Amino acid sequence: MVRCGSHGVGIGRLSRRDFSKLALASAVALALPRLARAQDEPFKFGLTPVFLSSDLELLSHLRSYLVSRIGGAVELVTRRTYQEITALLVSGQIHGAWICGYPYVQFKADLDLVATPVWHGKPLYQSYLIAASNRPVDDWTGLKGDIHAFSDPDSNSGFLVTRALLAENQLRTNQFFSRNFYTYGHRNVIRAVASGLAQSGSVDGYVWEVMREIEPELVNRTMIVRKSEWLGFPPVASPKSSAGDPRIAALRDALVSMFDDPEGRKVLDMLRLDGFAVTPPEIFDTIAAKVETVRQFG
Repeated sequence: MVRCGSHGVGIGRLSRRDFSKLALASAVALALPRLARAQDEPFKFGLTPVFLSSDLELLSHLRSYLVSRIGGAVELVTRRTYQEITALLVSGQIHGAWICGYPYVQFKADLDLVATPVWHGKPLYQSYLIAASNRPVDDWTGLKGDIHAFSDPDSNSGFLVTRALLAENQLRTNQFFSRNFYTYGHRNVIRAVASGLAQSGSVDGYVWEVMREIEPELVNRTMIVRKSEWLGFPPVASPKSSAGDPRIAALRDALVSMFDDPEGRKVLDMLRLDGFAVTPPEIFDTIAAKVETVRQFG
């Protein structure tokens, strides 16, 4: 029998401290395989319709770049609506996503801000109200009675900004517009207005400007009626439940150093972005104020 002495501990008589150490070691031993399995799973990165294009070449370059910087497999997850990607992100079913400022401020308590795109030297963009280029309209009030195209009910530039503008003037969308509908894509808003399917639309100014370079014949059939103030650019976010995953830090590093990598520069060139930056959450306060304006108006 091993006896307890001044310098020993007998078997079967563990001290509370020793028991705690043993329990912690056991917990770590059990957790490590689960953590390893989690790291072996593909890193799932979501893209909402705020993403400029579903161009296969662009997606291929983006995935290739993320694989090289994050390590392991990367799966790009796309859905038709903002709501679907946001739900996957908040619930932790995907590890990160390029979302919109509107769902970001709605679920700020559940999300961490990873990085924000930089466009024309700033992590900011605007919402545009557009109409057919041949219309004699020079003010947003001239759009009253229109059939209006929104992008998505969870889009800041493609819905919230216009709804807040109307709320500030004690108006509701169904009072101001004769009819409105969702196209579920900013490019589709431009197409709807250019084709006459809609008389006016709410669209991401960044998308409109880039499409003017890519598809000038289409975009030139529309005109800008109103530009909003500068707002926080649609950010990349991750669920707080994934805060301990080292791949989130790797994602942030990959985004902010994208310009320094040849493959990363291809992605930025195709997106017409300067790069990505780590920004304070406060740049989305203006969007949060619009949410509150709409909430108070009802």
